Amino acid sequence: MFYPDEVIEEVRERNDIVDVISNYVKLKKSGSNYVGLCPFHNEKTPSFSVSRNKQMYYCFGCGAGGNVFTFIMEYENFSFAESVKYLAQRSGIDLPDEDYSGEIKRENDLKSRLYEVYKAAANYYYYQMKTEQGRKAYEYLKNRELTDETMKQFGLGYSNIYSDDLYRYLKSKGYEDELLNKSGLLTYDEKRGVHDKFWNRVMFPILDVHNKVIAFGGRVMGDGLPKYLNSPETIIFDKSRNLFGLNFARQARTRKFLLCEGYMDVIALYQAGFQNAVASLGTAFTSQQASLIKRYADEVFITYDSDQAGTNAALRAIPILKEAGLSVKVVNMRPHKDPDEFIKALGKEEYQKRMDQAMNSFLFEVDVLERQFNFEDPEQKTKFFQETAKKLCTFEDEIERSNYIEATARKYHIPYEDLKTMVNRYGASLSNVNQYNTAVKADRESSKPHKEADGIKQSQKILLTWLIEEPEIYDKIKDIITADDFKDEMYHKTAQLVFEQFRENGIVVPAAILNQFSSKEEQNEIAALFNTGLVGEINHAEKEKAFNDTIHKVKKFSLDYESSRVTSIEELQKIIKEQTNLQKLHISLQDG
Repeated sequence: MFYPDEVIEEVRERNDIVDVISNYVKLKKSGSNYVGLCPFHNEKTPSFSVSRNKQMYYCFGCGAGGNVFTFIMEYENFSFAESVKYLAQRSGIDLPDEDYSGEIKRENDLKSRLYEVYKAAANYYYYQMKTEQGRKAYEYLKNRELTDETMKQFGLGYSNIYSDDLYRYLKSKGYEDELLNKSGLLTYDEKRGVHDKFWNRVMFPILDVHNKVIAFGGRVMGDGLPKYLNSPETIIFDKSRNLFGLNFARQARTRKFLLCEGYMDVIALYQAGFQNAVASLGTAFTSQQASLIKRYADEVFITYDSDQAGTNAALRAIPILKEAGLSVKVVNMRPHKDPDEFIKALGKEEYQKRMDQAMNSFLFEVDVLERQFNFEDPEQKTKFFQETAKKLCTFEDEIERSNYIEATARKYHIPYEDLKTMVNRYGASLSNVNQYNTAVKADRESSKPHKEADGIKQSQKILLTWLIEEPEIYDKIKDIITADDFKDEMYHKTAQLVFEQFRENGIVVPAAILNQFSSKEEQNEIAALFNTGLVGEINHAEKEKAFNDTIHKVKKFSLDYESSRVTSIEELQKIIKEQTNLQKLHISLQDG
């Protein structure tokens, strides 16, 4: 822990989870909870539940769950300490000095110092462009029609022609080699010694969403290779989880993003007034980047290069963006190569027109597919419609599918009913295959040896949720069920914390229990333990029967487990007696 437990608990208590999450997700009251569309996966029907009583959230669709700290960590990509600071500031709490210890302290110290190193490097590169040697970089950017204000806004700079220039500067600032070696800004070589990763390049600082420099991109001056060079990944930089320009785009007053290929495209669009542009960082677009965009936007305009490579990249990005729940359109840059070139040639008004005329992503995919077939050949033309029909089958919603069939039929001058018949035929065929695969999978699942154990875990989950939601039942079971009846390590630890809180306070605070688990996976699982209830409406008699069945299952499994491990006759006799008593046990849920 970075802070004492009592401080963390005060911060948590002062930040109501419903109020915090409402700033990010549109929530609607539903019974005692609030529901909305999950921000961590794509869904059309709300399955994201936030409980004010438990001070927890849980998604019944993807399994994401936790307390207010977990949410801020996941949504804002914060560390635990950063989430505590953010929420403390939000609620006006002055935090004490952080109580660092062990490996956590070392890792946090390393991150902080690397941020310092990168900030120092960014300032140095920026200063270098103002020198006589850096004038060629300045002139290069001027020739690309960037203003001084834009260069300053993005912190553009120059890495000197000398291959150890930055190294000597950072050493003069007192940074030690062990730290610099971990920065990724330098190369340590036994033969060549230490030399800068970047030299004789225009430098593009890469900032995270909190405006901290975390990496660089460098464009070579002259004909050297590679033309563009990016920082290697470090403890503060994961290229698959960051986007160039996101620090600006997230502040734009629109829920639309422009997705580009290059740094200069983002900068040119920003200068032209489109401050919602981002670019991936020298790698293929990833699902993590799509999820990052989803936090700040609902619609994405892909504005990649107009060549074949750009088209292929767009085709790869479309399903990733749609899977994240984003609406996708594709901007036509032709006859120009990219947004930078387009803006220079035709201006921002024409670019806006291209955005207004952007093609729906599905129709773009069909348009690209069309290029593979010769429409003068009847066989080729038929194959095109067959492939298009298969793509139309991917729309699960009937109305949406019908709309796309209509749009496709209209564009390619084919009768709507003919195309619909073809789609239905392929859909029926696909459905039969899916049903077969589902049946095979179900058959395999039913034969799994741990099926019974999974059933016991479900009963244990139901019991823990019951205890949280109806604390009065604790007195009815405290002499029957103990934490030792939960054999799984994580379930056992959770049950210990639950029963401990009941003994000490008479009530359980689930959100406080979550703080005892550090990993995201553990917190998701614990959140599930506290959000597993009975399905459907039941009357009192049915509820009492379900409760007793749950107690019987949990205790019987525990006794059976112990009986297989006893080493004495006395222990076995004691367990047999408990098993006999369990058969007679019935707990009334009536008051009193």
